[in-house]
Amino acid sequence: MSQRRFFPPLSWLIAFEAVARLGSVTEAAAELDLSQGAVSRQVQKLEAQLGIDLFQRVKKRLILTPVGQSYARDISKAINAIRTSTIRAATNPEGGVLELSILPAFGTNWLAPRLPEFLATHPGVTLNLSTRLAPFDFAQERFHAAIHFGRKDWPGADALKLMDEDLVPVIAPELLPKHAKPANFLALPLLHLETRRKAWAGWFTAHGIDTKPPPGMVFDQFATMEQAAVAGMGAALLPQYLAEADLRAGRLVTLDGAGSTSVGAYYLVWPPSAATYPPLLAFRQWIGGLNAT
Repeated sequence: MSQRRFFPPLSWLIAFEAVARLGSVTEAAAELDLSQGAVSRQVQKLEAQLGIDLFQRVKKRLILTPVGQSYARDISKAINAIRTSTIRAATNPEGGVLELSILPAFGTNWLAPRLPEFLATHPGVTLNLSTRLAPFDFAQERFHAAIHFGRKDWPGADALKLMDEDLVPVIAPELLPKHAKPANFLALPLLHLETRRKAWAGWFTAHGIDTKPPPGMVFDQFATMEQAAVAGMGAALLPQYLAEADLRAGRLVTLDGAGSTSVGAYYLVWPPSAATYPPLLAFRQWIGGLNAT
């Protein structure tokens, strides 16, 4: 059986839906700006293709059959969906759903506070956020894009650099010795992030200290390590954007004049297949214009 039977021309469906809704070929013809004969022929062609009667013809009246009533409800919903989508596309071409994978600390502390601006200027975009800690295959996931940390090395993806990650040393006030110097951190418990194992080594090297940092507690997320530092469990290297609130509140302190270190950068990455998707284009232009401030 030919599959074409189940894909009638849209003009036939529109004529049928109008007649079914208005209960009159004359009124349907006036609404569609067609002749009565043209509307009647389109409905008859639809019935012939389907092989069923959609109307009972009683003298000059058309009465929907039971199957015609059910079919009319479904076709009306489909036509309304097409109409709504067309209006949305014409009036808000950047509209749609954007599925974005984020990193927990970056998404919560850097991206989320800035999102109201994006959503306010792109009201047609629905943004869905989900956490992923490691690269994945876009072909196996629903995401249109992801926030990635490290290098520009996500397999099979294009990338836009957002900013370097500047890590600053922080510690609870009661643990920091007076007149502390970078070398004093070697005598303190050091907190490590699983994905930044070389961060402390890089920071000490930047301060002219080549000694291998001592081992310490290892965390899989910045947020947990941040709270451990606030609780006085040791010194941590935290991204500047994450440490700022605790530093201002005095929950954490840092060395006077202590420099930061960077072991990677944040990128927005996306598969080539999503490159021209309007919501992603809008988001990419917006986030690229923030200059990582």
